[in-house]
Amino acid sequence: MTEIHTPRLLLRRWHDDDLTFMADINADPRVMRWVDDGSTLDLDTTAEEIERWEEEWDEEGFGLFAVELLGSGELIGFTGLFVPEFLPEVLPDVAIGWRLGAQFWGQGYASEAAHATLEFALQDRGLERVISISRLGDRASANIADKLGMVQERETTHPVHGFPLVVHSIDLTEFAA
Repeated sequence: MTEIHTPRLLLRRWHDDDLTFMADINADPRVMRWVDDGSTLDLDTTAEEIERWEEEWDEEGFGLFAVELLGSGELIGFTGLFVPEFLPEVLPDVAIGWRLGAQFWGQGYASEAAHATLEFALQDRGLERVISISRLGDRASANIADKLGMVQERETTHPVHGFPLVVHSIDLTEFAA
């Protein structure tokens, strides 16, 4: 089982009892504002998401980690790697993504987890490049990309929803792990 420990976090595969906590995160309009069309997700849709994330682990050897606080064991969201099939123009690149509950914003958890994920991408999976994709205007995600040393590569348009997207990238051979 793949686990990564950081000073404050545990990044791990998903457990059955994570579903209700992740569903609560996905049901918050503040969290989902910049995700897809901004719609919140219910319990069943969250269960389908987690199932897809776990399948990606099995198929690709990487995926989205459940992120929990080391001190309390509380699930705070996810970060990890995924194949951005919704945006064929960036393939075969692998993307990094994150989603945390609003009560955990502004504490550096997303940056800490994302940095550990980039180390995993380079050292354990041998990836040479990783991108991030966010909606134009999502300053919080852009700030995390900046902290990771990613550079804005281009703007594009979401093929389904039509809103502008920003693609950041990093060459992991130059990443300071």
